[in-house]
Amino acid sequence: MNIFRKVLQRSHDTWFGRAMGLFDRNKVDQEVWDELEELLISADVGVSTTTKLIDAVKQRAAVEKLDGSLVRAALREEMVKILDVPSRDGSPADATPRVYLVVGVNGSGKTTSIAKLAYKFMKEGKSVLLAAADTFRAAAIDQLKKQGERVGVNVVAHQPGADPGAVVYDAFQAAKSRQIDILIIDTAGRLHTKFNLMEELKKVRRVAARLDPSAPHEVFLVLDATTGQNGLTQAKYFTEAVGVTGIILAKLDGTAKGGIVLAICDEIHVPIKLVGVGEGMEDIVSFDAASFVEALTS
Repeated sequence: MNIFRKVLQRSHDTWFGRAMGLFDRNKVDQEVWDELEELLISADVGVSTTTKLIDAVKQRAAVEKLDGSLVRAALREEMVKILDVPSRDGSPADATPRVYLVVGVNGSGKTTSIAKLAYKFMKEGKSVLLAAADTFRAAAIDQLKKQGERVGVNVVAHQPGADPGAVVYDAFQAAKSRQIDILIIDTAGRLHTKFNLMEELKKVRRVAARLDPSAPHEVFLVLDATTGQNGLTQAKYFTEAVGVTGIILAKLDGTAKGGIVLAICDEIHVPIKLVGVGEGMEDIVSFDAASFVEALTS
């Protein structure tokens, strides 16, 4: 059973199923390419990624003399190529604690994704500690504490308005003394300006690096898939500011525009690491490009 089928149902039915159906016609002519382009752009693949994808498939169709179902297969293969982004994580595997910095705008599903990530690590037999470094909103601290209780993980938190760097420092020392395997840091998702937010995140990152020069070992950006092209803009900002190493996709089942995933991988070259596939704590799975494309297109 392809786990992605459930969350990609709307994207498949609305756009990608129709796009693949174009290759059932007697011949693949300019009309087919034009319709394909329209469908892909409508699915939020974005103009530049759509053009790149179609050009690659057209070239293969011409060189390899492909027709119909073989063109469809080539399109699927080119989609997998775009989604198969190499890992950016070059940190030592034996770092203890292994530090995960989780960033993203408020409302993206960040806190829930952190809880799911913690649960996933615990199921793998690892010990986990959470750090509430979004000190700008009292609600964010409470939310993280609630999620921590839900999965049975301790949360290091200060008072609202405290210095996020101090929270990271205390959490790291606590993780070190308790020999915790994984430290996951929640961060602010909205300040008055983008500049302030990015500076705050850079500072949190610097504090982690002072405590362990190889930290943070991963910087995960949580993206709400329903925000479409806005998500792409967010990904660009965060990647430039804090060097995102992987993306956690949330709320993919809430959109018909799953094509945004192709745009993100193509334009930012950051791998999708995990995908939320439901409401439960266990509903987060590792991303697999081939399975994803299969669910999206067949």
